[in-house]
Amino acid sequence: MASFQKYLKKLLVFTGLILCCMSFGYAQQQRSDFWQNVRFGGGIGLGFGNEYFSIALSPGAVYQVSNKFATGLGLNFNYSKIDQSEFTAYGFSWLNFFNPIPPIQLSAELQPLRVSTNYPNSFPDLDENYWTTALFIGIGYSTPNVTFGVQYDVLYDSTRSIYSNPWIPFVRVFF
Repeated sequence: MASFQKYLKKLLVFTGLILCCMSFGYAQQQRSDFWQNVRFGGGIGLGFGNEYFSIALSPGAVYQVSNKFATGLGLNFNYSKIDQSEFTAYGFSWLNFFNPIPPIQLSAELQPLRVSTNYPNSFPDLDENYWTTALFIGIGYSTPNVTFGVQYDVLYDSTRSIYSNPWIPFVRVFF
């Protein structure tokens, strides 16, 4: 649990710094069209059970280039603990959204992640640290602030991916 707290503390400090910088920039350029076209959002996940805990945080910001296209960045943090085993992944996402018609959103997301695993009850103990990259291509039904859909990881590798399947449903929220 100590490693989870260490990573969570780093993530919160990093997120806080980004938000402070954005707030300062917003205060300096209140009349700028740029900040009027920036939308903030992301996702959160929480799971728990008998000797199991999982949390996922993914804040993000996108710039609405036009009424059909948006691009931006997001941060990613995932932590899971099952019995004595721990899994941590953190990184960022480059987000791209295209709405050919208002209710349909096509998306592309590049997601490089640093992965750290610790399985102390295995023989021999398995501790791994590595980078993995996902490239998601998706489609969803979109309202002004929420999109529901499915995405496919075209770089999926069953031995390195943090996801159990290349097909992943999503709910995306941006305001």
